[in-house]
Amino acid sequence: MTELWTQLLGGFATAGTPINLLWAFVGCALGTAIGVLPGLGPAVTVAMLLPITSQVEPTASMIFFAGIYYGAMYGGSTTSILLNTPGETGTMVTALEGFKMAKSGRAGAALATAAIGSFVAGSIATVLVTLFAPVLADFAVTLGPPEYFCLMLLAFTTVSAVLGQSTLRGMTSLFVGLAMGLVGMDQITATVRYTAGIPEFMDGIEVVLVAVGLFAVGEVLYNALYEGRSRQDLNKMSRVHMNRVEWRRSVPAWLRGTVIGFPFGTIPAGGSEIPTFLSYATERKLSKHKEEFGTTGAIEGVAGPEAANNSAVTATLVPLLTLGIPTSVTAAILLSALQNYGIQAGPQLFQTSSTLVWALIASLYIGNVMLLVLNLPLVGLWVKLLKIPKAPLYAGILIFATVGVYGMRQSAFDLYLMLAIGLLGVVMRRFDFPTAPVVVGMILGPLAEAHMRNAVAIGGGQWSVFWERPISLGLLVVVALILVLPRVLKWRRRA
Repeated sequence: MTELWTQLLGGFATAGTPINLLWAFVGCALGTAIGVLPGLGPAVTVAMLLPITSQVEPTASMIFFAGIYYGAMYGGSTTSILLNTPGETGTMVTALEGFKMAKSGRAGAALATAAIGSFVAGSIATVLVTLFAPVLADFAVTLGPPEYFCLMLLAFTTVSAVLGQSTLRGMTSLFVGLAMGLVGMDQITATVRYTAGIPEFMDGIEVVLVAVGLFAVGEVLYNALYEGRSRQDLNKMSRVHMNRVEWRRSVPAWLRGTVIGFPFGTIPAGGSEIPTFLSYATERKLSKHKEEFGTTGAIEGVAGPEAANNSAVTATLVPLLTLGIPTSVTAAILLSALQNYGIQAGPQLFQTSSTLVWALIASLYIGNVMLLVLNLPLVGLWVKLLKIPKAPLYAGILIFATVGVYGMRQSAFDLYLMLAIGLLGVVMRRFDFPTAPVVVGMILGPLAEAHMRNAVAIGGGQWSVFWERPISLGLLVVVALILVLPRVLKWRRRA
């Protein structure tokens, strides 16, 4: 325990330098602004900024990206409450009660409980990350290729099953990502494969390019084709203030939301959507003011989901840093950012890059305070960003994406590929195919393949190596339950 606090203090010393504090502040401010703007998100922003920040020192860059990530979770609640337009998928549930509170003249209380709840949940979750991430890292060192392959299989299954309208759609998106990840040179035999004779594919398809095309370009093209120039009127906002009764009702909801959200962030369960819905259902069931839900707006219905959202987002750093497994789209792009610097996330990260890891964890504490300062007094400022017309906003995103992708390899081919992937993103969104499994499949696919082949080699060419080891067998059972159990329950309900 003494060693842990020594390392954390060292992290604060690194994160507390003027340049790193500046990066943290810019990341938090930019992330909040991105969260406020509907349709954009941290995944899009980090993907666009990856090529530009490639020359920045790795620790400062990761602190900056982390600030964008959880800043967007804070900012997303603003449009959910004021406009009934979630800035992020994780704030969809906030709109259910938050918008009704705003319509009944209590926007200030709703915004305050969202901001303070995010701070409380983020702070508690950061403490849990501090305490449990090193423990999990030590445990992860004992895992071999069979366990890692089964862990990644679990990630593939849960992400594709949880996201999207159906498991089939999720699996289809996952296999698109897996196919993209196999293009280029085989990691083990160094054989070139699936390049169709195109020299630019020799080194594989860049994850950054796919992320920018799928999210940024796809978002712009989808809005241009299907959503037009529609605008909504702003709601009048009351003073940011909660009375004593609202504080009393919010505190238990914040704590329950934190407890619900943290476990979902640490497992490959598809992001913050599930814990926010669970938190909302819990608050609705436990509340003594059930008549307010769906009518005038219940403050617990805002406090709980917002806490669950931010707790889950903070917890994604545990599997990302200790196992190298991303549990959300943005975490997947953060993983590619680490790989761009030649840093391999996993059990050894706490030994090989301890300065970066502990500075990143310390920056979460600092960032939470910064975000509270930004969100409480400056809510009115973020709302004004919504007045930017869609046309120049999306034109700017396209220019930024084009410059960023071209700057990676100065290749015109990359720009054509980015546009093609952007069109794929439009088609996927149009027919309700989730895009997150594409990125997860592309990043984890080659790693999963390498672990699978190594595991079979360890087992002397026998596939039984996966069920002869207790941990890998347990993971395979969980995968089977995720795939089979929902169908059995659905069949029984019909019967």
